[in-house]
Amino acid sequence: MTEPHLIRAAVAIANFDGWSEATLRAACREAGEDPVLLDSHFPRGVTGAIDDWAALADAEMDQSAAAAGVEALRVPKRIRRVVELRLRATEPDKEALRGALRVLALPWNLGLAARITARTASAMWHAAGDSSSDFSWYTRRATLAAIYTATIAYWLSPRDPDIEQALAFLDRRLADIAPRRRAAA
Repeated sequence: MTEPHLIRAAVAIANFDGWSEATLRAACREAGEDPVLLDSHFPRGVTGAIDDWAALADAEMDQSAAAAGVEALRVPKRIRRVVELRLRATEPDKEALRGALRVLALPWNLGLAARITARTASAMWHAAGDSSSDFSWYTRRATLAAIYTATIAYWLSPRDPDIEQALAFLDRRLADIAPRRRAAA
């Protein structure tokens, strides 16, 4: 994995210039590294840098969830809180995220996009304290991946909703999958 300080430098630049080899070169300069060593610092290029950013964000989300005491909440609230922590942490880099998704949407990058999404959904459940190992492990992650992806798409839509509107959208999606209680007869 690329060094976190290089990833952070690349993200800061990608917020304004998008994701490209030039962004990675500038990130090397910004971090005090020789851009001639670009291939050593970013051996998988732009897509590898995006993948490493997502992995770094997953790790930081896990730490934030532990610090926020997520385990004290009930499971639905844990998931909501973990997704909220992830969105709030990403908010300053919203344009870098938008650019990363443009790169990942290219047909030859869809496999990587799916792996990143699956890893992030699994990291969210892990941060929420899920330790299931049965069939629900898969269904929980698939459901959360769909909800998280929809929330990101809403948040990055041309209407450019703020974080609170994105969280309200998330709440509606979570409510859609919540078990319905039968009305008392």
